Order: sequence, then C-alpha cells, then structure tokens
Amino acid sequence: MRRRSLLAGTAAAGFARPAFADTWPSRPIKLVAPFAPGGGSDFTSRLIAEKLSARLGQPVIVDNKPGAGGNLGAEVAIKAPPDGYTFLTISGSYAINAILHQPSFDSLNDIVAIGQFTDEPTILCVSPSVPAKNLGELVTLCKRDPGKLAYGSSGPGGLAHLGTEFFLDAAGIKATHVPYRGSGLALNDLIAGNVQILDGGTTTMLPYIKSGQVRALAITKRIAAAPDIATYGEQGYPTLEFNLWHGMIGAKAIPPQIVTRLNAELNEVLKTPEVSGRLAEEGVITVGGTSDAFMEAIRTEEKRWREFIQRTGLKLE
Repeated sequence: MRRRSLLAGTAAAGFARPAFADTWPSRPIKLVAPFAPGGGSDFTSRLIAEKLSARLGQPVIVDNKPGAGGNLGAEVAIKAPPDGYTFLTISGSYAINAILHQPSFDSLNDIVAIGQFTDEPTILCVSPSVPAKNLGELVTLCKRDPGKLAYGSSGPGGLAHLGTEFFLDAAGIKATHVPYRGSGLALNDLIAGNVQILDGGTTTMLPYIKSGQVRALAITKRIAAAPDIATYGEQGYPTLEFNLWHGMIGAKAIPPQIVTRLNAELNEVLKTPEVSGRLAEEGVITVGGTSDAFMEAIRTEEKRWREFIQRTGLKLE
C-alpha cells in the first residue's frame, strides 16, 4: 500500500501545477495603466486595484506608463515574466492601436484575458452654438456644408477619432478632424465653440451635459444616469451601439490557475456596491464574466476596427 501510494504521488506530481501558483500572490502585483494619470483608464484601474488588494492580501499597484497610444505600457506588461505579478488595463482603443500602430507584440496571440471591468457608453455631443437637436438635424447640417463643422478627439487613432469617423461613414457625411493631446483639451474647445462636435465617454461628458455647457445628441446605450438621451439605434444607426470598455489582460503564459483565481476575485470586486454603485453614478456599467468571454470581446472589437480601417483606408493624421 505504501509503495502504491508513493507511486501515485509521483505520478500526480508529474501533472502538478507550478508551486508558485499555489502560493500566489506572495508579493505586490503591478497593474500597468498605459495612459496618463487622471483619465478614465487610470480612474478605473485604481478603483479596481484598491478592492483587489483587499481580497488578495497583497498590494495591487497601478503603474502609469503612457505613450505610443497605449502601446508602450502594453509592451511592458505583455513582455513581462508570466509569473502572475504584472497585468495590464486595456480599453476599447487597444484593438485600434494594434491595427494602426503595429506594436512589437501580437495583440491577440501573446495575451491571456483576465476579465472585463466595465462597459461605458459614449455620447456624441455638440457645442450649444450648433442648432442640431438630434442626429438627423446634425446630418442635414453636415450635408449642407460638407467639412464645415469640426470634431475634436483625444488624438489620432483614438476611440473618439475612430468612433466619430464610424458615425460619419454610416451617415455619409463629412466633418473636419481636429486632434488634441487629450480629451480634456478637446472638451474645453467644444465648450468654447472652437470645435462643434465631440464623442466622449459618460464619465467625461455627463457633467457638462447636465450643466448645459454641451448638448447631447446620441448615446450608444441607454443609462439611468441620463435617461433622456436617445441611442444611435433609436435614431436609425444600430451599428453604432458599441461602447468604451476597460478590462485586464496579462502575458499568454501566465499559469491558468492564477488566471482563474484572479478572474474570480475580479468578479467579486465588481459586484460590490462600492464599485458598481460608484461607477453607475458616472453612467458606467460593471461587466465581469469569464476570461473566455472577455477574450472573445477583444477579438470582436479588433475584427470590427480592422474591417472598418481597411474598407475606408483611414490613416493617422
């Protein structure tokens, strides 16, 4: 019996998971946020990291590494040792960056998805000086004077840029792109009337919509925080009902036991009122779900933007 037990133990050891997967985490975890402090990615990363720290018993430290449209931070995280101590926050622009900026890593095959944090509707807004009250009226204005109205963005190749171009293409209209170094600068010029159109997430746009400094024309998804804003689909553009999102990924070779554990802890964090309630105030929806579901969402986003960029021939300005 003892010999059989020893043999069984030896056989099982051949299939045992790495020892560090059993003791993980034994030291602080780094969550790379590939954008500057103060933005939506930074805010979401810090909110999630604080709650994960409490559940994992180790600090989850947000490390801001902006640059190259988010690819600088992504490269650091994806090429880090796959030991479960370095992860990356990604947003909807991750798929776009992979197509336009041609990073040194494979954006799909070099990663493992951990889980989706949030789904944040975007709102197309105009300056109060623009007489349009809905998408139909905006389309009429743009058709009357093609290229006369200008739209701002947080920079070439960002989601605000491509999201607006997606709408212009669907509506068959033209507007002039004015890129900025960040959404805050673009928003300031929208309020001042220097640009007439801006597409932004609810966390950015809602306070200024409520104060009357900008006018909302369409939102990608109905939310309780702004129930009176009609969706793109309700105004005849169903293909535009996609959102800004955030989530966590890591290097492909991270042990599956760590991925499973971290995904489970993340889902519990997203259920807490401190997180879901806080985000709901900003019009942001918590998502969660499985690692596989998030990976499929990333693949779908990349396919959408690759097809759009190839069809339209859109290039960075």
